[in-house]
Amino acid sequence: MAATETLTAERILEATEEVLRRYGPAKATVVDVARVLGVSHGSVYRHFRTKAALREAVTERWLSRTEVALAELTGAPGRPAPEKLHSWFATLFEAKRHKAGDDPELFATYSVLIDENSDVVDRHIDVLIDQVRSIVEEGSREAEFTAADPDATARALFHATARFHDPAYAPEWRRPAIEAEFESVVGLLLRGLRP
Repeated sequence: MAATETLTAERILEATEEVLRRYGPAKATVVDVARVLGVSHGSVYRHFRTKAALREAVTERWLSRTEVALAELTGAPGRPAPEKLHSWFATLFEAKRHKAGDDPELFATYSVLIDENSDVVDRHIDVLIDQVRSIVEEGSREAEFTAADPDATARALFHATARFHDPAYAPEWRRPAIEAEFESVVGLLLRGLRP
């Protein structure tokens, strides 16, 4: 890192992802992160008080990328709710598959960090379910869906599609039939929401 470049939390998180990819979660240290940045490990600790806080922030940053992409879909005006809900689940599925396939080292790390940072993951899931609830409410207002309890409906939809976004199922996402299975499940759910 150049001496004139300011050390920021964002730069530390970028370096931490690089270190986690290189060494994995078991061997990556704050000293490794500091080395990549060209600073002392104390400088890193000024931004993140503990190694656990740093790992939690990396997990949160990684998960928030998906949340942002899905929020754009959730708030997009002018699309029917069934189409929007289908797109939302398809985008989530594709994002998770890309994370697993395009960045396997970080995905493996993410799987470890999930166990360590269940609060971060729980907040992430709550954000995602809230986005689904928003689409369900919109569909109910427009008489495109029948959902007496949009929150319970959103949770049920999210859990019914877990096979297409829960990292535990990642090995299945490469199977040739997975796209057709996704369409079958989401199609069935959407038909069940019709008035």
